[in-house]
Order: sequence, then C-alpha cells, then structure tokens
Amino acid sequence: MEFGKLPDISKVDFSLPEDASGTAETLRKYNKSEKFHFYIGCTGWSMKEWVGSYYPAGTKPEGFLRAYGKQFNTIELNTTHYRIPSPEQIQNWKKDTPADFRFCPKIPQILSHSRDLGISNPLFLNFCEVTAQLEEKLGACFLQLPPHFGLQQAGILERFVERWPKELPLNVEMRHESWFEGPAGEREKALGMLTKAGIGTVLTDVAGRRDVLHMHLTSAVAMIRFVGNALHPSDYSRIQDWIPRLRGWHEAGLQEVYFFTHEPDNLLAPELAAYLHQSLLPFTEIVARGPEKITTDAAGQMSLF
Repeated sequence: MEFGKLPDISKVDFSLPEDASGTAETLRKYNKSEKFHFYIGCTGWSMKEWVGSYYPAGTKPEGFLRAYGKQFNTIELNTTHYRIPSPEQIQNWKKDTPADFRFCPKIPQILSHSRDLGISNPLFLNFCEVTAQLEEKLGACFLQLPPHFGLQQAGILERFVERWPKELPLNVEMRHESWFEGPAGEREKALGMLTKAGIGTVLTDVAGRRDVLHMHLTSAVAMIRFVGNALHPSDYSRIQDWIPRLRGWHEAGLQEVYFFTHEPDNLLAPELAAYLHQSLLPFTEIVARGPEKITTDAAGQMSLF
C-alpha cells in the first residue's frame, strides 16, 4: 500500500494516540461479549511467493484460496474494488474457505470514487445483492472514501448510509485531512451519524499519515489496516502496543476486530500476522486464528512451525 509510505521512518512517533472522545460513548452502547472474535488477514491470496513457506509446496494458483483459508480467517478483499464478482465466484469462494472464515469486500471504486459514492449507479444494488450472497462468511464491507472526499461532503456520505442495506456490515475509511482538522462540531456530527447507523470506522496505522489513526470507533466492530515497514523492529513493537488497546476496547463493549497486515508487496505480511497471532495466545478471551510457517525437515516432510 503506497498511501502514507515514507522512505525514512526514523523520526516517526508510532505511539498510539489516545481514544477519541466518542469511542467510550459508542462502546457503552454494547454489552461486553464473553469472547473477543479477532480476525487476522492480509490483502490477497494470489501470492505465488508464499508457496513453500505459507502455502504447501506445489500449490497451484487454483488452490491458493484454499491454502490461504487454512492459514488466515479473513481477507481485505481488494479484488472487489476493481470488479464486482459473479454469483458463481461468490459460491466458489465460500466453498473454498473454512466455516470460521470472513470476507471483507472493498466497495468497487466505480462507486466509491464517483461524485455521489455510486448511489445513483445501478451497480450499487448489484454489488449489495451479490455481496449478501456471502451470507455467514461476510465480515464487514469496506468503503474507502477517495482522497478528495472531505468533511464538507459529509452530506453525500449520509445519503450513502441511508441507502446502504442495514443487513450488510460496513466500515468507512476517511483519508482527506479535513476529517481530522476540520470543525470539531461538523466532524462529531458526521461520526455520530455513522454511530446511529451502526456503521464502523477504519483505523489505518501507517508511518506517513498518523492523522488517519483517529481512534474513533462508531460501532462494535473495529477494522485495523496495519502498514509495516519490511519487518523493521518498530513493526513488532507497534503490534505489541495494539494488543492492550484492543483488549481494553473489548472490555468496554467491542465485539470483534478485523486486523489486516500490510507489508511492501505483501511478501512479508504473513510474518507479521503470525507474530500478532502468537502474541494473542496468552489471552483466553480472544478467539483468533493466524498463520504458521511451513518448514521441511531433512527427510523432506513438511510441518507447521
């Protein structure tokens, strides 16, 4: 992911900001769940570079999703950003993934990057109808507002929310600086609209845009996009900082989290996801599943390490 990427991170303050003022109020609306459902994933399964390390040796492209689903329990489904899948594709995706797997489809850019967020486009309903066919394997849809979509356009977002089917979970990512620097009253009004609709936010933890890590939750579902720096030591310390924050949110009412690891070209993303999963194991309230690296012994036998 190029957004917020920096060539030099030596002067970046990676500490997590304090919670936004509305987060505690939002979470108080929900009852604490006994178990905290923690979904860990990457941004795609078509990674031939993972064959032999996270996919079994000899895995063919047609088997990549099955191999991915055995290692991860969610995916930031970027393929839907570029085209709406067919019903047949949806059924194949469901068939090729385990029961606990959740897809988080990104809303197509032909909708999200249009002037009215696509609500006047017939493809809006088409995308919703197709996505609903994921049924129990639908996690949360992901609306990435375009870079030019500022706080002054919050009325368009409100009309989008009014048309969005209530049965489809949704999280929204804001990128324009005005969402974080604009009038506090206008910002709180827009975020309050998301809260009322039960629509969540996306928090992006990336070096070059610390403002998008706004820590304002508007629903009981958090979506974290964590952008690492080629497994720099700070990647690991940042992961450690997230765990107590997320556990605290669960204590306050957060029900589930979708945590997506990004690394340059995504080659190393499973390494970071595996570290996250291992770091969660001591906490018995967390229901999670994460990748394990495949190793081969001297006899050529494969095992998970």
